[in-house]
Amino acid sequence: MADLSKFDREFLRAVLTLASKSDVDHLLFISDSPHLTGEMLRGRPLRKKLIYATSSDKLAENLRAQHYQSVVIPSYDYARVEKVKVALVAAASENMIKDGDTVLCLTGHGEARTIDTLIKIEFGEQFEDRVVSIDAMNLGAEFNSQVVEALVQLGLAIGQQGYEGHSVGAIIVVGDSTAVMEKSRQLILNPFQGFGEAERNVLDPKIRDAVKTFSVLDGAFVIREDGVVLAAGRYLQATSEKAKLPLGLGARHAAAAAITIDTRAIAIAVSQTSGAVRVFKDGEIVLELAQTARRK
Repeated sequence: MADLSKFDREFLRAVLTLASKSDVDHLLFISDSPHLTGEMLRGRPLRKKLIYATSSDKLAENLRAQHYQSVVIPSYDYARVEKVKVALVAAASENMIKDGDTVLCLTGHGEARTIDTLIKIEFGEQFEDRVVSIDAMNLGAEFNSQVVEALVQLGLAIGQQGYEGHSVGAIIVVGDSTAVMEKSRQLILNPFQGFGEAERNVLDPKIRDAVKTFSVLDGAFVIREDGVVLAAGRYLQATSEKAKLPLGLGARHAAAAAITIDTRAIAIAVSQTSGAVRVFKDGEIVLELAQTARRK
């Protein structure tokens, strides 16, 4: 508390008063500086509501040892709303937050030593950009829900914004990457080849921007379960008559469905025509998101 200004202390006390109300289910504190422990919580029935999100494994362990709920998020330099999204998905994946819960989210820029942002949301219903409950798709323990959520949101952005005013489609294949690479071939030079793994993980907003840019190229993206982009511009050679496709979906969706039958991967297909995003598993659509509006 010594490093907090008088304004910061008063702000946090006001937030704690709001969080104590019966209509608030959780207080999500996204920071690597846990200012809320100790005297500020004394006498307040908030311990069960409080969830810490930090990029430090050691800090998370220390907080858990003190019987606080805590999740670890990547240390990338997210914008504030992006950081809230990632923290919410991490907490939901640990069953700390469920659909319909009202959550007060506290964060700031960088490591959030100065807390300057408060967002109140109803998780799963009112969150900006339609936060998706990845757990509901039963993807399996091998998939990282943060990675899948980031890619679904990326698919929505590709479908809505396109590239330089032109509509584009895309296929993003996640998981079982060795098998996927064996059942595909390179159409173009791989733009991600030669970079270190830390420099090509889709949990980094800069890498998602790069994927969005390269979506104009032919071929699919192949992404490992932990979010590392292995390749762009891959031609998927999988074919299967078992794929269950609604009428009207074309070759892109057929390829996405087929690769999820021939491998244990999931595939995210973005329609060039409508911008809709569909997630395939075992040849079937397990999630479908239509665009509310597309940029012209």
